[in-house]
Amino acid sequence: MFQSYLKIAIRSLRKNRLFSIINVAGLGLGIAAFILIFEYVAFEKSVNMFHKNLPTLYRMLESRPTGDVFVQMAPAIAPLIKKEFNEVKAYCRIAEGSANGIVTIENPGENGAVQSFREDGLSYADASFFTLFTFPLLSGNAQTALSETNTIALSASRAKKYFGTEKVLGKTLVVNNQFGKTLYTVAAVYQDIPENSDLKFDAILSLQTLANPANLNGNDWARLDGFDGSYVTNFIQVTEKSSYTTLENKINTLKKKLDAEDKSKFVLQPMANIHLGSSMNDSYQTSGSLSFVYLLSGIAILILVIAWFNYINLSTAASLKRAKEVGVRKVVGAGRFQLINQFLGESFLLNIIGFSLALLLVFAVQKSFNDFTQKNFSLQGLLAGPSWIAAAVLLVLGAFLSGGYVAFSVTSLQPIQILKGASGLKLNSGKENWLRKILVVLQFSISVILIISTLVLYKQLQYMQTKDLGFKADQRLVIKGPQLGDGKLLESSSALLDNQVSALPYVKSLCHTGIVPGNYYSFNAAGIVKQGEKSDDAKKSYAMGIIDDRYLSVFQIGLAAGRNFTVREAEQAWEKSGKLMINESAARQLGFESPQKAAGAMISWGQPFEIVGVVKDYNHQGLQEAIDPIVFMPRRSGGKLVLQLSTTNMQRQLKELESLYKTAYPGNPFEYYFVDQKYNEQYNTEKQYSQVFALASMLAIFIACLGLFGLASYLTEQRTKEIGVRKVLGASIAGILTLVSKDFLKLVIISIVIACPIAGYVMHEWLQDFAYQTDIAWWMFVAAGGLVIFIAVLTVGFQSIKAALMNPVESLRNE
Repeated sequence: MFQSYLKIAIRSLRKNRLFSIINVAGLGLGIAAFILIFEYVAFEKSVNMFHKNLPTLYRMLESRPTGDVFVQMAPAIAPLIKKEFNEVKAYCRIAEGSANGIVTIENPGENGAVQSFREDGLSYADASFFTLFTFPLLSGNAQTALSETNTIALSASRAKKYFGTEKVLGKTLVVNNQFGKTLYTVAAVYQDIPENSDLKFDAILSLQTLANPANLNGNDWARLDGFDGSYVTNFIQVTEKSSYTTLENKINTLKKKLDAEDKSKFVLQPMANIHLGSSMNDSYQTSGSLSFVYLLSGIAILILVIAWFNYINLSTAASLKRAKEVGVRKVVGAGRFQLINQFLGESFLLNIIGFSLALLLVFAVQKSFNDFTQKNFSLQGLLAGPSWIAAAVLLVLGAFLSGGYVAFSVTSLQPIQILKGASGLKLNSGKENWLRKILVVLQFSISVILIISTLVLYKQLQYMQTKDLGFKADQRLVIKGPQLGDGKLLESSSALLDNQVSALPYVKSLCHTGIVPGNYYSFNAAGIVKQGEKSDDAKKSYAMGIIDDRYLSVFQIGLAAGRNFTVREAEQAWEKSGKLMINESAARQLGFESPQKAAGAMISWGQPFEIVGVVKDYNHQGLQEAIDPIVFMPRRSGGKLVLQLSTTNMQRQLKELESLYKTAYPGNPFEYYFVDQKYNEQYNTEKQYSQVFALASMLAIFIACLGLFGLASYLTEQRTKEIGVRKVLGASIAGILTLVSKDFLKLVIISIVIACPIAGYVMHEWLQDFAYQTDIAWWMFVAAGGLVIFIAVLTVGFQSIKAALMNPVESLRNE
């Protein structure tokens, strides 16, 4: 029986080649897009899920009444909580980024040279790191690897990079960072942290190293027993039977006892939620985007649904040809169940062929897709998690429903009606006609929504990239400062390098700074108030930026009131000079009526400071965020050298600058970037959004037009004799073209009318996430509608012209 069904299905597909090709192409493209997108979704869903202690792990957050949520906090908090509450089984403090600097291998290689590497993936962590989190060790002891001071754990790749082998226990290296030059002994080597982890470190230094005051390099804010410096992320492991919400309430009760005036509260965020959050309404910080995951999932399903709509449309349209076949089979004794099985078999055969084509397409574009997403996705990764089950169920269910509707619809016909010629399935009558119209409208509505969304995304991206930011970013080169060498020697080398660089004809200006637009600030601080005032203003947070006297001129940032720092104030630094500058947002937050009132005023921040100038607001961060209140602190050595260059022969200039830098700072790597390029990297998410929508729009339109082409083919075939008669009676080619096309164009226009308000509302809501946003212009709706109409006219027009040019003798010879 199965063999018979298979033969009939194959014969039917061969006989209806156009129907088969269109459906296989549509299904193949739809399923391929679905698989690729679900690779991304499966990856996002898998992040952090591999930790064995996941159900009992929580990240501590600090939520303030202003709505701000902070991840980093003081290092003394976690030990206090562990001491006070038995529900806390263990804790791990991670100082991510605080350890970054230059790693020097003092064991000379074969050529006798000392090697140095600038590293941005270093972190300090407690000894519990490898017992709380599931990062397997290749060598060393998980319990004791980071328990002693001056010990370090290396990833396998860094062990090979530094020493050429993974067998490195007991070897030493030097880390030069903000805490000075410190010798470390390798105590463990761990497997490279997988891509689906939010905690990604190339090397982990023992946090206990900072317990020794000699290792702080004067940075008393980093004392492990301190409650002032906020630079660690706390992870808490609770006992299995404990309620984390109850523990959270107890912690906040203790917090109130310690500081009754502090209105902020601690929050325990489950480790499982730190990547995507618990829901769309989750206000706590995450490293991923749940809304983007839902959006991609929706797009994947919509593209697949469009392909299934094509199958239903074409199958019901083609059912007129199969009506007599069904009637004859019923007359000779075929039961309805047998006929349903036959049509379902054809549906599943088409889906299997489409799925095979989809796999070939996935293999063909996998590398390009990985380059686009900057991830290492694969089918194996999709199959490794639970997401593939949902994807497989959806594929099978969709194939069954789309094929099932056709099977039940065709087999419901009565044999007498069929054999008399009244099939009840005429293309332009009955409930099937309404279903086809609805499906066509839905297909093109989805396409129009995607096109409008793409246009809005691109316009917002262009707006962010071209808006006046309040500073100049082009041709500004940032060179990272040295960290190897004696402090006094570095100062003299810096002055010498400044003189040499300033003398170069292509260097227009330079400055030393701790902040650069597009990057974060030097640090955040509170406790800054107008002198003599007592209020809750001390709880307000400010972004702190270390700059010299040339920073404003290099970036061409204007002053709203007052003056810039002097050379002497920059050399003295803020601690001695007692001078600060603030931006306009900080002036408002401090309560000054105008920039002019702020200039010359005194504020308190541990000691009295004079505000010498008010800087005009500029967008230090991307336009997704509002301008932060910034306090500028004078200092000549900020860690970064910024040069304003001319545009001629950039490669030669960089080589010359590298030579001067390495002569001034031997052993320090020369690393640089351009401010405008780095700043625009903040918009990578929006770029990916727009590219995804553009690709989805093209796929949706293409698949929908495949179906429209098939429907037009069946329509013209059914009306061949009518068209022949009309031509004999004098109908023009334009008249016949209009006759065939008008019904389809009506459906496309209805889809545009439905899609435009939906797209407008959705994109208006999306734009609310941006502090600075473009407007949704009327031409976007006109352009989307016009494009869809144009493509639909081309698609249907091909069949219409073909029918109009047909010789009427050919269509009427059998009448």
